[in-house]
Amino acid sequence: MNETTRNSTPRPFPEDWQRALAVVAHPDDLEFGVSSAIHRWTSQGKDVVELLVTKGEAGIDSLDPGACAPVRMAEQHASAEAVGAATVEFLDFPDGLLEYGLPLRRALAGAIRHHRPDVIVSINFRERFAGGDGGFNHADHRVLGPALLDAVRDAANRWVFTEQLVEGTEPWSGVRKVAFGAAPDATHHVELSEENLAAGIASLDAHRVYLSALDGFDQKGFLRRSAVLAGERAGVPLATTFEVFEV
Repeated sequence: MNETTRNSTPRPFPEDWQRALAVVAHPDDLEFGVSSAIHRWTSQGKDVVELLVTKGEAGIDSLDPGACAPVRMAEQHASAEAVGAATVEFLDFPDGLLEYGLPLRRALAGAIRHHRPDVIVSINFRERFAGGDGGFNHADHRVLGPALLDAVRDAANRWVFTEQLVEGTEPWSGVRKVAFGAAPDATHHVELSEENLAAGIASLDAHRVYLSALDGFDQKGFLRRSAVLAGERAGVPLATTFEVFEV
């Protein structure tokens, strides 16, 4: 798997594919930019499945994890509906405590083998985000990215996690690209329409309880500013950017 060569102007992300698997650590992760691209793709008739590695149960300080998980799962279902992603699935790894290792790679490889995507999308796993804002990236994000890239290779190898094949799942080597949104060194962009951006904003709005715990956060203004800045880099009015790895 080779990292795509970076250049100063992120180039268009190819769209000659049909099925994507969107994999992130928490409910709300996709909604900070990637979900606007998901709306563009579902509007084209593409299939997008959202896979959440945790249930986000440690994400709201005022809610006990047992009460928080159902709230965040319901908000993610509403968020996915806003951008046309028909399927949302959750793994059961602990929020805030993701560890790189075989259990995580195994679960991700199993999901890839089951859904058989052409492309995989996620969010930035580097230490910093695009623009240098937001401080040090969340530990779960930093763990998930490398595990996801390794799981793509695992899913294609018949002799890795062979117990999954006994259960009737076949290896899958059809993943062509893995794209991480909001990365500091973007290689590609997805141009957004006003409709795509509005749907992306609606998808973030769906995380009502989560957002209410963020003091004074202006999600509508944040997403529009981000789309305008990404568009300026890409030479289009509105965009969202990705760091893309070729498989």
